[in-house]
Amino acid sequence: MSRVLIVGHHLRPEATALAAQAATWLVDHGHEPFLHPDDGEALAQVSLVDDAEPKSAEVVLSLGGDGTMLRAVHLLDGAAVPVIGVNVGLLGYLAEVEPPDLVHALERYFAGAYSVESRMMLRAEIGDTHHLALNEASLEKREAGHTVRLRVFIDGEMFTTYQADGLIASTPTGSTAYSLSARGPVVSPRHRAVLLTPVSPHMLFDRSLVLDPAERVEIEVIGHRPVDVAVDGQRVGTLQEGDRISCGAAAPEALFVRFGPHHFHQVLKRKFGLADR
Repeated sequence: MSRVLIVGHHLRPEATALAAQAATWLVDHGHEPFLHPDDGEALAQVSLVDDAEPKSAEVVLSLGGDGTMLRAVHLLDGAAVPVIGVNVGLLGYLAEVEPPDLVHALERYFAGAYSVESRMMLRAEIGDTHHLALNEASLEKREAGHTVRLRVFIDGEMFTTYQADGLIASTPTGSTAYSLSARGPVVSPRHRAVLLTPVSPHMLFDRSLVLDPAERVEIEVIGHRPVDVAVDGQRVGTLQEGDRISCGAAAPEALFVRFGPHHFHQVLKRKFGLADR
């Protein structure tokens, strides 16, 4: 018997139907599906709610888009539990299973016919607290019409001060998320690196930096304007003048179940509708 955590998109009826289908199949095959309290009512599966730690699962089944995959990874909080992603979203960079293939994917997983892909995560430290990010940690201005000043240190040495709307420290996985919209580089998720990309910089140097994962980045707020900090799109705090955030590669990695070759460049080509000529 294996414990399987089901995580689903709260606003998509298809995710609710898939959760019921998955739960039925798992129970019929001797496994124990359960849901985090946040998901039970939303997925109409209240009877499966369990207060147990998500990391007690052998595998997580994510029913949604990339946002649901991010939430599944955050629930695990660094635990080495693989995630099967079923794409019920719009972009679907992370989830590779389509809804009609749900049962087949479960059959293959429990038959051992799969591989596990590792993705680097970011560890963001603010004072005594830390957060894990699969995509990015971002710093953004709070006040419209003004830029903020952010001084960057790399391995303890001052690099430069950015005057911009914000600054994004992202992983290679996050290179196709917020960093991409800020004109950051597209990086293969197999790579290990920390990307530092300014948001709407008001300065001549507007390029992204691609750093080694062992290089430690510290960002200090300069001036009186407060800066909001978000991790994978969720606000986690506000920095004031003199406050710092430190970012670098995290020890834990996100683990994704794959059922065949997963070529990132082909996913990218499909999502952007790139031509063959």
